[in-house]
Parts: sequence; C-alpha cells; structure tokens
Amino acid sequence: MRRSLVLASAAITALGLLTGCAAEGDGQDSGTTTLSVAALEGGYGRDMYTKVIQAYERAHPGVDVQLQISKSIEDEITPNMKAGRFPDVVVLGQGRKAALTETLIKDKALEDLTPVLQAKVPGEDKTVGDKLIEGIVGNLNTNPYGDGKTYTMPMYYAPTGLFYNKGLFDKKGWKVPATWDEMFELGEKAKKDDVALFTYPTAGYLDSYFFSLLADIGGEQFYTDVMTYKQGVWRTPQARQALDLTARLLKYAAPTTVGYANEQDFTKNQQSVLDNKALFMPNGTWIVGEMADAPRADGFAWGLTPLPAVTEGGKRYITTSVESVWVPAAAKNKDAARDFVAYLYSDEAAKIFAASDAIQPIEGVAGSLTEENAEFYKVYEDPSVAALVGGFASTAPVKGVDIKATLFDTANSVISGDKTLDQWQTALHEASEKLRQAGG
Repeated sequence: MRRSLVLASAAITALGLLTGCAAEGDGQDSGTTTLSVAALEGGYGRDMYTKVIQAYERAHPGVDVQLQISKSIEDEITPNMKAGRFPDVVVLGQGRKAALTETLIKDKALEDLTPVLQAKVPGEDKTVGDKLIEGIVGNLNTNPYGDGKTYTMPMYYAPTGLFYNKGLFDKKGWKVPATWDEMFELGEKAKKDDVALFTYPTAGYLDSYFFSLLADIGGEQFYTDVMTYKQGVWRTPQARQALDLTARLLKYAAPTTVGYANEQDFTKNQQSVLDNKALFMPNGTWIVGEMADAPRADGFAWGLTPLPAVTEGGKRYITTSVESVWVPAAAKNKDAARDFVAYLYSDEAAKIFAASDAIQPIEGVAGSLTEENAEFYKVYEDPSVAALVGGFASTAPVKGVDIKATLFDTANSVISGDKTLDQWQTALHEASEKLRQAGG
C-alpha cells in the first residue's frame, strides 16, 4: 500500500547537552571493524536486534557489531557521549522525556544520512529510498532543518489511537463510538457496570491523543499553528474546545490511573483494559507484544480506533508513531554505520523486525503482518481517516518551559482536581508564547 502521510513539524522542545569530541581511533582491530549500536528496548523487545545483527555479521565477516540495549538507553550512553565516546548507530526516536534525539538535532550533532537513501540495500538491487513508502521522509521529523537533507531515518511506524477489548464490546453489544456524544453516552453505560471509560499508561501517552484531537477540531492548518506556536493559538475557540473535551473525558478516567501513571507501574494501567476495568487507552501497536504474557479477560481481543469525530461524519486523524535510527556526527565508523543503517531496510532484516511486530515503512511489509496487526494497519485504508506525523517544532531551550509536559502531564492534575481548566489553558498559552519568542 502506497499512501502519502500528512506531514507536520517534528516534535521537540530541546534540552542542552554538552557533546564532546569523538574519541581517538578508527574502531578497527586486525582488519575487523567494531561497530557500536545503541538501541532503546521498547515494546518490541530486544531479541529482534540480536537476530538482525547476527544476520548482518554473517554477510559482513569483517564487521563486529556490539549492541547496547536498554529501556533507559539515554541514561547509559549520555555520560560516554559527554566524554567523547559516541555510538556509531543509535535507534531512538523523538518524544522521549530525556529528549536526547531532539537535543542532538538542536546542536546539529547528527550525520547527514541523505546518501543512505540513495544507496543500494546491501544484497539487493533497490535503493533504500525506493523501498520506503511515500511521504515517510522529507518532513521535519526526518529533515529537521528544512534543507532537503535527511538526518534521522524512519525505522518503525505504527498507528496510535485508542486501544480497547473488542471481545467486551461484542459481549455487551456496545458500538465503538463514532462521535464524542456517543463516547460520553458509552461512559455512562459503562459506569453502571463499574467500568471506567478511559485510562492512560502515563500522561505522556496523551501525545497521540492530543495531536489527533487538535487536527480533528481545526484541521491540519490549526494543528500546525499549535505545533509552531502561532501567537495566541491557545486562546482560540478551537484550543478551548480541545481542552474542554479532554477535561470531560478525564472525568471518566479509571480511579487508579494517576497512581499508576509512572515508569514503574504504567503496565498496571494497561492491564486495566485487559481486565475489563477500563474501556479505552491511548497506545500504539507495540502494546500487543508488550502485554503478550499478561493475563486477560475471557474472549479478549485487541481493537484500535481513531478518536471519535468532533462533528458527525467529520474527518479524523490518527497519529502515526515513527521511531528513528541515526548516526552521531562524532561517530568513529561512519561508513560502516551508513552501510548497517541501509541493511536495516533489507527484506531479511524487515522480516526479522516484523516477526516482533516492529513494522518498517517499507512498501509491502504491512502485507506480511499477523492477522491481529493487519487489522490495526487497516485504519490507513479508511478514506475518512488521515495519518498525522510529527509534533511540536524545535526552538532554542527556554528555562522552565516544557510545553509537552504542560499539555500532557497536567492531565494528572486535572483528574486529581489540583488544576482547573482555566489554569491549564493559561499555562499552555504562556508556554507557547515563550517558545514562539524563542524561535518557534
């Protein structure tokens, strides 16, 4: 399936990082190149990286790939990077709290990977660029400086939206809400069965929710206005409508949501959907693998839906999560790094990744999905739904300002009653204005 993605600006509010110079040496020993790869261990697990590296080494006997993988990879590699010891390849997207990728983008500390797009995939006849789906590169997520050059390569893409238990809806005879009015009506029905309408793993997962909601309400131009800090944008009726709808939804949140909304306990909020204690949660397709071994209610089956339409029959957007792979500008083995990145888009590697439900934006890969995952990707075939890529535009850092935290994390305070809707809107307006003045 070849589809154009709706492209928006790349997500970031950058934090400062002192980057040291590359360490001395060429990374070679007795004719063998040692290539260091650092990767975030996300919901897809770590085995797929091990298998891909083994396959690469079999075809490249002169390369020894050393993998460093962790759920908090930024904490492990940042001290070494400050000391001048950089990985050669990093698999780490944007939107993480540590904002390492965003920081290196701001500091212009990434290697230009445009040549990778033009290079043939090792062992194949096609170039990397030929294999990628239309629209997945060339946006501010991959080309952050707007200069036609690609610095981050898209690794996996996944629809994110509201996940739910199809089995419960079938059992109860409930329809998946198509409008917000239907959503709140369902909330009242579920309440009678002691089932919450909504939860989220952590407030940070509201990124996909808010990005889609803003576009649903005001269209792509309004979404872009918010993401680029247009003057007074959070004072507009559309912004107020987004916050109003969200505050109303949060009244139906599971009572355990805030208590579990942290890095240690977030899977307990996810478990509440598997246990039929909550109906919907924002998440991505990686949830299937992440919760594969978790207990679940009889008849449980994952379902995915975009947010309800703001107006009946209106266009809906679904935020598309795109993970990234990049090469630090201070990497020692850039040629080997570029070759390895190109290999990640080979049919051989793509098959290994897909077995762990990590789907790359390669033509035809979605057709090899398991039945469960294929259902998720069918959302892109709905003519009333458009894909949305990106988030907040980059600016110079502003002390004390983190607009993503202000927008997403405040949900915890709204649920607990510590913040009012007016306070939320005011804080967003003030943060947006400061970022606009800083160069948004």
